[in-house]
Amino acid sequence: MSRATRFTYLALLALAIVAPMIGLYPVFVMKLLCFALFACAFNLLLGFTGLLSFGHAAFFGFAAYVAGWVIKALGWTPELGLLAGAATGALLGSVFGLVAIRRQGIYFAMVTLALSQMIFFVCLQAPFTGGEDGLQGVPRGNLFGLLSLQSDTTMYYVVLAIFVACFLAILRIVTSPFGQVLKMIRENEPRATSLGYQVDRYKLLAFILSATLSGLAGSLKTVVMGFASLTDVHWAMSGEVILMSLLGGVGTFFGPVLGAGIVIALQDNLADKVGAWVNVIIGVIFVVCVLAFRKGIVGEVQAFLERRRKSGRAA
Repeated sequence: MSRATRFTYLALLALAIVAPMIGLYPVFVMKLLCFALFACAFNLLLGFTGLLSFGHAAFFGFAAYVAGWVIKALGWTPELGLLAGAATGALLGSVFGLVAIRRQGIYFAMVTLALSQMIFFVCLQAPFTGGEDGLQGVPRGNLFGLLSLQSDTTMYYVVLAIFVACFLAILRIVTSPFGQVLKMIRENEPRATSLGYQVDRYKLLAFILSATLSGLAGSLKTVVMGFASLTDVHWAMSGEVILMSLLGGVGTFFGPVLGAGIVIALQDNLADKVGAWVNVIIGVIFVVCVLAFRKGIVGEVQAFLERRRKSGRAA
């Protein structure tokens, strides 16, 4: 990582730390961070492994229900609820992965979509989810039984700490030897197989890691907002996380965060003004981005800086 990139990340972290002090609404930023974590988890699978999943809403949404239920019905503390949600994502990821990685390309994507729809109907019919009404009134509780999370400011810094830890974990995974193998599988799977790597095992592990982090994101969103709904597990949520990743830049570290920020900001600021037309506006922005910025916003910026660096060396 270059010095300029490190400085940029530190500046963004400093901005996030002082966000509540400069007038940014903590609940909005917490929601943004939850979806940014979801997008980063999805990008680990698509951007660095090359696997397009249409079923990530199942991990995000079902984990949100499980975390909310164990906190509300069983009286678990929030950290145990988050762990339960992450474990749910890992379990579902294992099942989905074992079935889906037997196929490639569009067939892989369709299998994940079909399995995700099964989870959606389970959430619709299961008694603990509340059906169409969703799971309401999930308390934030006390972290480790000591720190009250009722204050939005306190909750915000907990969410920020979790997001930073997960972001650094993804960064470490991708830059490790394991991550380099994932990139090789993305670029040339037959070559990876010919070199002796057990490709299916690597893809399965990447799928489970992505599902676990997605489950953690959904659980965190439930603790922050106090509810889980069918929207969280609907197939449209899978489409949204794909949009966030592509908009910001697939295969980049900060791209999904930026993409999530753009989508969530547009939804929150325009929904009460233009209603359902906000989806049309986001769709137009996405089309423009695909046509003009094939690598996403962050990807195009990185490519531009790389071209300038090479031209400077040549001169």
